[in-house]
Amino acid sequence: MPFNINELSQRIHFPLLLFLDYDGTLADFSPNPDIIQPDKEIIEILTTLKLHEQISLGIISGRKLDNLMKLIPIPGIILAGTYGIEIRMPDGSIIHRKSFNNYRPTLETIKSKWKNLLRDLNGFYLEDKGWSLAIHAQDANDLDAEQVLTAARMGAEDQLNKKIFQVLPGTKFLEICPLAADKGKCVEFLLRKNSHPNNSIIYFGDDDKDEKAFSVVQAKDGIAVRVGMDLLSKGKEDFRLKNPQAVRNWLKSLISSLK
Repeated sequence: MPFNINELSQRIHFPLLLFLDYDGTLADFSPNPDIIQPDKEIIEILTTLKLHEQISLGIISGRKLDNLMKLIPIPGIILAGTYGIEIRMPDGSIIHRKSFNNYRPTLETIKSKWKNLLRDLNGFYLEDKGWSLAIHAQDANDLDAEQVLTAARMGAEDQLNKKIFQVLPGTKFLEICPLAADKGKCVEFLLRKNSHPNNSIIYFGDDDKDEKAFSVVQAKDGIAVRVGMDLLSKGKEDFRLKNPQAVRNWLKSLISSLK
């Protein structure tokens, strides 16, 4: 998959639908997902892109929507949190693609179990996104992380209706969230609302959650761009960029081409 920025740029046309993940794509990963540190350069780039009448911009993140709005305090663009189950539209309206009350009681039960499990343990962080719960174990040693996350998963699965919930594992990570929290389904939803169906579409993302959006975008003759150098990835992308700084550089080159 090419890294050539010029070759990627030659594949797009206008009007353009531009979708971007945040962590690992626009920005390096934060040590704590509840620490909100807006990045001036990202805000400047996205603000400039948003002002161009031929570009529609959307950020689709695993972060909860409230945190995403603090990270990106820019009106008039799509912000989709918790893998796209909660969305702020360009007009400022908030859309929940499912009913919050159908999920929260189960999550409260699991939260209580997980808090008890993690009590007095070092290196673990319990994140409550409202729509989902996640345990981050990056600061724990490998053995403790494996044992605790296994116990957390087993304790949660007894409470889950598998028809509406999913378990998202990761490296020293575990999350419980609605099945509807899916970046691919989010993109499908946003494309149905798109008033310009002939737009060129491009999606930037760095992990398996973004791959679900890749396939949706590619089915519409759009472009999927993976960010990162993980050689074990499945190669579902059309292009690769090395890291978030490479994404920012490409976005800056896009801005320059529009002047």
